[in-house]
Order: sequence, then structure tokens, then C-alpha cells
Amino acid sequence: MITRKLGRLGWPVSFIGFGGIAVQRLTEEEAAVVVRAALDSGVNFIDSARGYTDSEVKIGKGLKGFPRDKVYLASKTMDRTAVGFLADIAKSRSNFGVETIDLYQLHNVKDEQSLAQVLGPGGAMEGAEEAIKRGWIRSVGITGHVTAILEKAIATGRFSTCQFPFNALETRVLDRLLPACVEQDLGIIVMKPLAGGAFGPERAEKALRFFLEYPVSVVIPGMDSLAQVEENCRVGREERLLTAAEKEELQTSLQELGEQFCRRCEYCMPCPSKINIPLAFLLDGYWSRYNLQGWAVERYMAMPVRADACIECGVCESRCPYDLPIREMLKEAHVHMEDPGLLQDK
Repeated sequence: MITRKLGRLGWPVSFIGFGGIAVQRLTEEEAAVVVRAALDSGVNFIDSARGYTDSEVKIGKGLKGFPRDKVYLASKTMDRTAVGFLADIAKSRSNFGVETIDLYQLHNVKDEQSLAQVLGPGGAMEGAEEAIKRGWIRSVGITGHVTAILEKAIATGRFSTCQFPFNALETRVLDRLLPACVEQDLGIIVMKPLAGGAFGPERAEKALRFFLEYPVSVVIPGMDSLAQVEENCRVGREERLLTAAEKEELQTSLQELGEQFCRRCEYCMPCPSKINIPLAFLLDGYWSRYNLQGWAVERYMAMPVRADACIECGVCESRCPYDLPIREMLKEAHVHMEDPGLLQDK
């Protein structure tokens, strides 16, 4: 497996990493087998999150007995306070069964208020500095979907890595965010390299090879089978750039996929009815693409305002840069989440 430096940290991370969200749908034993197969195939970067239910525990099972110094372990927290940040690290260390987590990230920082909180007095960055002193973590990074917020965050110089969605369908990061990360020598971690599952198995290899010509450190597709491990890791071993013909083929595939899916840019917000539109579509994506129906429905039902509260005012659609039929998509998302039994008809 080829390796690239994780920015100024200098850690030699495998080009293909392991995204931890998909193991939620496996048993602990199944997940351990998949994780170990990835490690044996040359993967040395694993990413999870406190929000991924039992993902950390399952990854920990796969790590048991594997040389700790042969893998870079990353996780993340949604907590914005120093106290909460430290508490989540303690949980993650216990779940993984390790003393030190290499990289701990602020998860989905998406607005000015959240960024100000994590950087301010009593904020998560204070917790990160304390955790580094204690030897609980080695470095801190940030993740998100709103490029403008990430640009402001990394401009502070307080983060070692930046994780964001980037794929052949979503290339807006090429304008400013990616160059800014390169200029500051940040480790660049690519999430959703397969567009949240929009690229099927027949397109996955080319979609991953797409990144070989870009200055990213590590790409973290989710993997929940030995076949996926082998297919994904082959890209990192062979290091074959896309040919002109393959690029044309991939573009044709993109045209077939269409543009009707949420990129979580959040331009549609705020909703007059207070629906968290990107979250509804994110959960619907887990329902339809990740085979995490139960997980998605549980979180959807916990939303303070669900998609059926839409009054069809159309304000969101007037703001959407992708011209998505948001009102119809909200109706479809609610149908999926309200009646999981519809799976029997698929």
C-alpha cells in the first residue's frame, strides 16, 4: 500500500484508510474480521467517531493483538466544551482499548457559533491541549461539510488535519479549501469518497483512483465486507492514475447518476418550519445507501422537527445551488423513515 504524509504531522498514512461508519451494521466478530483484513492489506489509518454508535468498540476488537505502533487511530466528537471533549476521549480510549488515540477531531463544525465556542474559553480546544499533555491524544483535527467554516477554522493554525467530503461529484473544495490545506501543510482526510454510496460497486474503483492525482493524504471509504477491503485496497497498491478514456467513462457515469442528492452545503437553511433539511437527507442516505435503516430511523424520530412539518413554502429550493426538488425529497425521506416496513417492498 502506498503511503502519503499526513501533512505537517509527517505520519506515513496509507492512501486508502478505513472509514468506521459502515461497521455499525456488522456484529463485533464480523467487524473484527473486516478490520483485521484491512490492516493485513496495508491500511494503517482508521477513522471512527463517538457518534457512530458501537463503531469504536467493534474497531477495538479488530485492533486487539495488532501492533499499536503500526496503525494510526482517529476518532471525533461533537462536544464543543473542554469538559465534554475530555470525557469523550476517555470513552473512546476505553472503547478502542488503547492508551493514546493518534488523532482526535472536532466533528462537523458547521457554523460561526460552533467555531467560536470550540476556540473560545472553556471550549473543546482547551480540552484538546489538556488531552495532549496527558498523553491521551497526539494531535487534533477538524471535520465538516461547510467549506467557508473550515477555511476560517484552519486559518487559525490550531489544527493539524482537516477532513471534508470530496469526490468526483463534489469538487467545490478544489476552488479554495484544498489549496488552503496544502498551503498550510495540513493532513487532508477525504470522507465520502464514494459520494455517500452514490457510486455503486461498478464505479467504486475508478471513483477511488480519481484521488490519486490530487494532494490528499488519505481517503476513507466505509468497508463492511472482505470483498470491499480487497477492491478498495487494490487501488492503493496499484497506484494507477485514471486514463483519459477512464476519465471520460467516469464522467459518463456521473451524468447517469444525476445531480439529485444533498451535498450538505446548508445553503437551504434556516428552514421557516425549523426542519434540519441536510440532517433529514443525511439520515435518508444512511437508510437508502448504507443499509443502516434502524440506526437512521432512530435518529430521524429523535429530530425535534421532522420532514413532514414542511409547509412547502419553497424557500429552501430558492436557495439551493443544485436546484434540488427539496420539497419532494423531504416527502420521500419521511416515507422511508416513518414506515421501515416498506423495506419489504424493495
